[in-house]
Amino acid sequence: MRNFQKKRVWRKIMESKPVLVMLIVLLLVFSWSIIGFIGKLQVTSENKKIAEKKVAELQKQKDEYNAKIEKLKTQNGVEETIRDTYGLAKEGEGLIVVVDDQSAIDAAAKRDSSGFWSHVFFWNNWFK
Repeated sequence: MRNFQKKRVWRKIMESKPVLVMLIVLLLVFSWSIIGFIGKLQVTSENKKIAEKKVAELQKQKDEYNAKIEKLKTQNGVEETIRDTYGLAKEGEGLIVVVDDQSAIDAAAKRDSSGFWSHVFFWNNWFK
């Protein structure tokens, strides 16, 4: 009988309002912590995606550099790089220089200068 009464006392303590309130507060604290942890997991997964993307870009860049190095190991690759970098030519080769059409540039300038605003700016410049 005493054993039964001890269990009843323990049960009354566990079912009392202060203990239940404390358990609810404890449950809310744990829930809040879990929600914060889920938010951190999302940020971590986004950072992981960014890092993987950067690694892929760096790998691509590494492959391009390795290809350039392999190209520079050949005589033709060295010659092409020197020609592109310094604009050199072999003996007997000519150089073609492309010049913009000056009449097209003048026509564009005339179109820009013949409008209402050009007259306003003319008068502003006149009275300065």
